[in-house]
Amino acid sequence: MPAPRRPEPSRGRAPLAVAAGVAAGWAALTSYLPVALVLGLVQLSEDAGSVTGALRAGLAGWLLGHGVPLETGAGPLGLVPLALSGLAFWRLTRAGVHTSRAIGARGGRSPRQALTAAGAVGVGYALLGALAAVLVGTAGLSVSPIRAGGTYAIFGALAALVGAARTTGVAGVLAARTPTVLRDGVRTGLVAGLLLLGAGAGAAGLAVATGGGDAADMIAAYRTGVAGQAGITLVSLAYAPNATVWSTAYLLGPGFAVGAGTAVRTSEVSVGALPAVPLLAGLPSGPADGFGAALLAVPVLAGMAAGWLLGRRLLRPAARPEPPAARPDRTELGWPALLGPAALAGPVVGLLVGLAAAASGGPLGGGRLAEIGPVPWQVAAVATAVVMAGALLGAAAAKVLDRPGRG
Repeated sequence: MPAPRRPEPSRGRAPLAVAAGVAAGWAALTSYLPVALVLGLVQLSEDAGSVTGALRAGLAGWLLGHGVPLETGAGPLGLVPLALSGLAFWRLTRAGVHTSRAIGARGGRSPRQALTAAGAVGVGYALLGALAAVLVGTAGLSVSPIRAGGTYAIFGALAALVGAARTTGVAGVLAARTPTVLRDGVRTGLVAGLLLLGAGAGAAGLAVATGGGDAADMIAAYRTGVAGQAGITLVSLAYAPNATVWSTAYLLGPGFAVGAGTAVRTSEVSVGALPAVPLLAGLPSGPADGFGAALLAVPVLAGMAAGWLLGRRLLRPAARPEPPAARPDRTELGWPALLGPAALAGPVVGLLVGLAAAASGGPLGGGRLAEIGPVPWQVAAVATAVVMAGALLGAAAAKVLDRPGRG
């Protein structure tokens, strides 16, 4: 007879301070090292570049990626590279997951434990941000440690809360308690927002590809060698999500600015002298006409596609011969249950795109380049109206074209 298995020893819980400190430190390191490497490549040339300079430049770029403005001799630098922000947010989400597991909160469904883990990660991350602000200060560059610490605390706590809520099961509890109409509206809005941003990314990529020759000439003009040019290319890629948001604002109509007194929209392109940045090689040369004007229909189509998917998903269970107790709120789907979530998708997209527009802009020094990016409230208002109309049309079409017995 096989011997009975011994029960596995229970794993001890790590102290909260230790777990949060290690998780926050690892998240900081894994998001900082790529920045230091890229900016080190940018500095490489025949007579410039050093390890110390690369590490300090990496700290400055790391701070900027979290939304901490840098004060330079030429003015404030606040244009955040959203690709770095996304990397840091993901790493901090994992920090929230690891901290929750380490303190034994996995599956506990306790909001207090989720908030405690997220708050502890935020405090540890704030200390690292304040330290980085102190270390990066030089004669020509200064960062407020207080502002850096506060920004890192909020950024770290919010990102860690996402991971902690999922690990503890709090996210599932909140989703189950959310009204069905609101839950469907948020889901539809997220789908429409992703479709809209995806269209913006495609338009931005097409524009940069069209101006690829000019972009290559700009990169070659820096004369920093292969390594330096590779670093400049990677820096441009770090701002690719910003270009995606700007392109989305262009498709919606409000457009964006690339300097004080400038405008880039479908009806007007007014720009002056621009810095030699490869990402700006894809700017349109004039107002959209012909095929370009048809791009204005893309936001409406994104809303219609999301509304159509909403209708098909809600109507499919209603068409199946399910027991009434299986889904009592979906067996008889009326117009209010369908059009309510479709209408809510508009404000969800407006909030999403408006926040993205606010995060994508910022100054590149003083003077003319003090205003770069879209106006958030304009983008949010147009996105809300356009997506709401499109989602309502798509959902209504799905119900009208639905046939009894189709499933």
